Amino acid sequence: MEDTTKHQGQRKQLVESLRLKGIKDERVLEVINDVPRHLFMDPSLVNFAYVDKAYPIAAEQTISQPYTVAYQTELLQLQPTSKVLEIGTGSGYQTAVLLGITPHVYTVERQQLLFKKTQRLFLKLGLRPKKNLFGDGYLGYEEAGPYDRIIVTAAAPALPKALLNQLDIGGKLIIPLGER
Repeated sequence: MEDTTKHQGQRKQLVESLRLKGIKDERVLEVINDVPRHLFMDPSLVNFAYVDKAYPIAAEQTISQPYTVAYQTELLQLQPTSKVLEIGTGSGYQTAVLLGITPHVYTVERQQLLFKKTQRLFLKLGLRPKKNLFGDGYLGYEEAGPYDRIIVTAAAPALPKALLNQLDIGGKLIIPLGER
């Protein structure tokens, strides 16, 4: 699948809608404009790629709605030197957005089907997180810690202590608490 001028125009409209919804970080908006979300979705849903909604992907998971991706990325207040641990690679879309701001991204996925899909997609798109790992994200990836930023993209029943231990002093942790 390619990135057509139609897709590029749809991304520009998406960025404007995110701006109206309160996203202010121009770097985040620029990256959302650059990342072709349709490449991270099931081909049957490609016509909905730039609608601000979550859609199903493999393993009974979803690709987050663009507003959620933009909002969480904005909350991280990333710098080009930020070292980020992402828990829940999913489709890889959030990873691609993070990589658009910093090359220091480590990502962990617990669903093997998603892990394998994103591994192939990252290769195809030339995306190079520092590490793309299969495993229990709530254990983090201690070998590369501490991290300036940690983002958990799925709801957690409680705050995973292993992640707190891998967060640098003064770092930020973004985690939606709730049902897993």
